[in-house]
Amino acid sequence: MIASALLALAVAFGAFGAHALKTQLSAEMLQTWKTAVDYHFYHALGLLLVGVLAVSFPSTSLKWSAIFLVAGVFLFSGSLYAMALSGIKWLGAITPVGGVGFILGWIMLFVAVWKKLPV
Repeated sequence: MIASALLALAVAFGAFGAHALKTQLSAEMLQTWKTAVDYHFYHALGLLLVGVLAVSFPSTSLKWSAIFLVAGVFLFSGSLYAMALSGIKWLGAITPVGGVGFILGWIMLFVAVWKKLPV
């Protein structure tokens, strides 16, 4: 459910950026918005995969993968959305923390699959 909501928001934010913000933001901030949407979308799709796997193969690693991916969307994409809209550049300092969340989410997915492999 969370992945579906995040995917719907990614589409809405993408459309908002392409239409409503096109004339409101500088080219640099519009690119920042686009980067936020792209990473939001990719990682929400990843979260969907984690959710599908968790139905058949529930594990603590998959739970952590989901938590890290959601945190990554909020911290990485959220900080970029806020920076693009506000122009406050220091918000970009939060972005790498979200990137670490993404990396940890993918690592935890790797761990979950590794644990399910036959020995």
